[in-house]
Amino acid sequence: MSIDRKTSPSRRDVIAGSAGAVVAAAVIGGASAAPAHKPNAKRTESAMTRMQSGFVTTKDGVEIFYKDWGSGQPIVFSHGWPLSADDWDAQMMFFLQHGYRVIAHDRRGHGRSTQTDTGNDMDHYAMDLAALTAHLDITNAIHVGHSTGGGEVVHYAARYPERVARIVIISAVPPVMVKKDSNPEGTPLEAFEPYRQQTAFNRAQFFRDVPEGPFYGFNRPGVKTIPGVVDNWWRQGMMGGVKAHYDCVKAFSETDFTEDLKKITVPALVMHSKDDQVVPYADSGPKSAALLKNSTLKTYENYPHGMPTTQHEVINADLLAWLQS
Repeated sequence: MSIDRKTSPSRRDVIAGSAGAVVAAAVIGGASAAPAHKPNAKRTESAMTRMQSGFVTTKDGVEIFYKDWGSGQPIVFSHGWPLSADDWDAQMMFFLQHGYRVIAHDRRGHGRSTQTDTGNDMDHYAMDLAALTAHLDITNAIHVGHSTGGGEVVHYAARYPERVARIVIISAVPPVMVKKDSNPEGTPLEAFEPYRQQTAFNRAQFFRDVPEGPFYGFNRPGVKTIPGVVDNWWRQGMMGGVKAHYDCVKAFSETDFTEDLKKITVPALVMHSKDDQVVPYADSGPKSAALLKNSTLKTYENYPHGMPTTQHEVINADLLAWLQS
């Protein structure tokens, strides 16, 4: 494991009344209109003629929306709670322009995918991703996940290694978030309850409070709020189903990815900031890097949880440099 580390800032409580509580989510991209609904449209081998967006239907009948642009080695992006494939707009455009094929999907219950009331757990998230990669015949892929999406990538790569070339997890929830005997530094289980309740019964306002506050570090002194970024976070969140969002809190906070991380042998890049107010750095990035067999830990000093949006120029450049190394 190679380590690239910068100096550490001080940390603060995430949200008043829930110190250290976590909202696992992802970065925000631009708006994207949904295409005509064509589940399981047959994909051709030509990058010019295949479906550039569409739906794949899973074994349990859930329709997963995806975007599939360009040609070259594929990069598959997995977003976090409670957003959509649109969270990756800055990365999709950047890597498309650098000759990669880029794919992103809306997790079940999120975005334009089916608003599920069952199967909102990491096992199904990984199976859905496997259905997508099989449908699009994706091999030799680089899988990139942010926050909850990092957990999805780790769970998938440990179970379906034959299609995976590398993984990248950014501000990601593994190894495990919740406090327990094997993870005494974790977040107490009761700290997540306000997030369940606010999601269930006050979602429209809560989905403004999170991006206006800790997610992008807009609550830090001297950091100017970007209204469009906040609005886009809210837009994506409100597209999804409230039941799936509620269930996903348990999935991202309580799933233990320790054994998954130990199984992964492909090169892995772990990107995390010490000033992440959503997924605490000390209990996530360094621990995941230590459990992975072939990892590089890239540590940032004072970037927020949503750094793939607010610091996308740096994140994209660092990710590209690692891919080319």
